[in-house]
Amino acid sequence: MQVRKLMTERRNPATENLDRMSALEMVTAMNREDAKVPRAIGKVLPEIARAVDLVAQRLAEGGRLIYVGSGTSGRIGALDASESPPTFGVSAKKVQFVIAGGERAVVKAAEASEDSAELGRRDIAARRPGINDVVVGIAASGYTPYTISALEHARDKGAATVAIACNRNTPLGKVADLRIEVEVGPEVLAGSSRLKAGTAEKLICNMLTTGAMARLGYVYSNLMVNLHLTNKKLVQRGITILEELAVVDRAQAAATLEKAGRSVPLALVMLKTGAGKAESARRLRRAKGSVRRAIEG
Repeated sequence: MQVRKLMTERRNPATENLDRMSALEMVTAMNREDAKVPRAIGKVLPEIARAVDLVAQRLAEGGRLIYVGSGTSGRIGALDASESPPTFGVSAKKVQFVIAGGERAVVKAAEASEDSAELGRRDIAARRPGINDVVVGIAASGYTPYTISALEHARDKGAATVAIACNRNTPLGKVADLRIEVEVGPEVLAGSSRLKAGTAEKLICNMLTTGAMARLGYVYSNLMVNLHLTNKKLVQRGITILEELAVVDRAQAAATLEKAGRSVPLALVMLKTGAGKAESARRLRRAKGSVRRAIEG
């Protein structure tokens, strides 16, 4: 790999005087560059949509979404995986992450690990990827040996594979069933892929999980009906969701939520259908957790 030829490694002519800029000039330049990210993602939306459908299909079949990456890319996968259970009410086993250097690398840099193809294969093999799973490899350059080998191993074991990179025609993309290669251009600080590239990766991961979970019915309308009520703010949010969706007053929403054992999906089915707790729970089980299908039968 000739690093200097990669778009993610080139110098940005717009910020060659970065160290001599005023604070306002600097943040203005960064803001101008950051604005290019959603436009670049707009060019690969069909590929992202196919990945959303793929993830939804495999999760519906009992599989998992497993992110794998190193450095910033690995941490972005870890962030999306860790936020999926409280947002969508799914098991932590449903959305997982693998990062070069192990979980300690989430908070402490372990860059040397990304050069090891052997570690990539070993770490993903420990998760036993199979035909119901989707493994998403994230690497800004698209050349990271750790992530490439992990994706290769997952594909060989029958898992569906997706590559997310910020260069075109990458080795990572070539080993994946589906490639999402978004060119965001040179970074404000050359080679610092935690900037535009990292932002692009985060936005794409947001789309994958939010889109797939919406397709599976773990949201209702645009509300987080499967959120976990683990603090006072979230309890109040749950009551507000019931108020809005069931068109009831706050007292009835709160009372039904308590009857439902603080389960927003169960309370919503009870309020929308008039069914009791046991019948509403049966509806949810039959609908495999999809609140809309449970309500509409």
